Amino acid sequence: MKHLKTFAFAFAVLAFAVAPLTACSPEVGSKEWCEDLKKKPKGDWSGNEAADFAKNCVL
Repeated sequence: MKHLKTFAFAFAVLAFAVAPLTACSPEVGSKEWCEDLKKKPKGDWSGNEAADFAKNCVL
């Protein structure tokens, strides 16, 4: 039983330590998303990103 409590505590500490590293990205089509994508090299864009950029940021 003591090992289970130790494991649970270690898991909780790890979860709280990792949580800030998994920040949410801006919503697709938002002003922040468009600005972030403008900073990213166009060669690294996916097909979906390019289509969403054209639809939401250019037009």
